[in-house]
Amino acid sequence: MKLKREELRKLLKAKGVKTLDDVNLFMSEISKDVVETLLEGELTNHLGFEKYDHDAKTFKNSRNGYSSKKVKVENGEVDLKIPRDREAKFEPQIVKKYQKDISGMEDKIIAMYARGMSTRDIQSHIEEIYNYSLSAEKVSNITDAVLVKAKEWQFRPLEEIYAVVFIDATFLKMRKDGVVRKVAVYNVIGINMDGRKECLGIWIYDSESSKYWLTVLNELKNRGVEDILIFCVDNLRGISEAIETVYQKSEIQKCIVHQIRNSLKYVSYKDRKSLANDLKSIYKASSEKEGSLKLEDFAKSWDKKYPNISDSWHRNWSELSTFFKYPEALRTLIYTTNTIESVNRQIKKVTKNKAAFPTEQSVIKSVYLAITYASKKWTTRVRNWSRIYPQLMVFFKERLEKFND
Repeated sequence: MKLKREELRKLLKAKGVKTLDDVNLFMSEISKDVVETLLEGELTNHLGFEKYDHDAKTFKNSRNGYSSKKVKVENGEVDLKIPRDREAKFEPQIVKKYQKDISGMEDKIIAMYARGMSTRDIQSHIEEIYNYSLSAEKVSNITDAVLVKAKEWQFRPLEEIYAVVFIDATFLKMRKDGVVRKVAVYNVIGINMDGRKECLGIWIYDSESSKYWLTVLNELKNRGVEDILIFCVDNLRGISEAIETVYQKSEIQKCIVHQIRNSLKYVSYKDRKSLANDLKSIYKASSEKEGSLKLEDFAKSWDKKYPNISDSWHRNWSELSTFFKYPEALRTLIYTTNTIESVNRQIKKVTKNKAAFPTEQSVIKSVYLAITYASKKWTTRVRNWSRIYPQLMVFFKERLEKFND
């Protein structure tokens, strides 16, 4: 239950809280009361009956006093009373057998939130397991602490140069001005010169434009990113113009997979397989010249029925065909934004139970935790980096020498 300010003043006065040390001691006592309540709830679940239950005699096992244990909490140390059972089979989970530090309770709640549990799910989980009522508001306040970390993370310094940067979006529902609408959450994933993946930041947008993307790219530059060798992007409105303004030497590869999806969007079912095979012959060509010829063949075959498809490929060809100049290992890395898909899947997994986010802050909180959770798996270099790196050193020799001095 939330205390009103006046009630809190009376409580602090009654407890003699006057200094910061008194506050820490007071908070430690609260932590002790909460944890001991949770422990009692665990034992109740283990035994199957409440304390002082008249039917307890029908059960073989029963309560058997307490043992004492000193543990570390957020504001110091406390002596806990650990309840015991007569058969000595009870093993507490909130404070495990040899655990001496329980200051991470809030981290546990944040971890549950990061895995997609709503504040009310967490509230129910705590109450069911520990028989302790933790308000949804309290859970929300604990997870709100993430926003401070998210802000620090979003504006942290970055490396001077990245080999490849991927930009892609996932769409979430958010309430704005009383109306639920879809917003795009953009993730920017970088591959550094050591071949390791890193999320450079997240941005939420209502509308795309070169001005919007200039803001994003200038932010990256202000955080220390001097050069990016290759950008891999969807056909985002204004992105190419913004890249050419901020990172004039960067190459742009538009995602082939997104281009194919857009091409097939309005194709009739009976034509899809044949048309998709003809598109495959374009991007699977051995060179840019062969790919261009295959595109012309495609236009001759399909323009009468679907003229918009070859027209789109022709208009974007200079940025769809960038990958042709590179060897297979590097082509495979950059021809699609699939590198970022695992992050988007984690975001969808975390947010699938949320019909609509109430605020942009709540979106940032969930997405940041999802990315943090996903990035824990990024422990190795990207595939075939030992083959990709020497190729980069040849293709971008002069630019890389600047950063190797």
